[in-house]
Amino acid sequence: MLIYQIGQVIRALFNFYEMLIVVWCILSWFPVREGSLVGDVAVVVNRLVAPYMNLFRRFVPPLGGIDFSPIIAIFTLSIIENVVLPLLGALGALL
Repeated sequence: MLIYQIGQVIRALFNFYEMLIVVWCILSWFPVREGSLVGDVAVVVNRLVAPYMNLFRRFVPPLGGIDFSPIIAIFTLSIIENVVLPLLGALGALL
């Protein structure tokens, strides 16, 4: 039962981080004033998401001004989630 709960927390964290990436993308489309509430949120989201996104930006340059690294980042997170959660389930079956 504990493994199931841990799996649910891990799944929720993966989903939360995927949503942060989407919010980061949306915030990048609009000008944000420093000192505003949206500006503060953008700074926090940028600090959480930018290091992960920079991993993919090294390998995937923008094509025609469009950055495809968020798509690859979310796809990679999904693959990791689909590998980690079944391994956790198998560990739970062993215990």
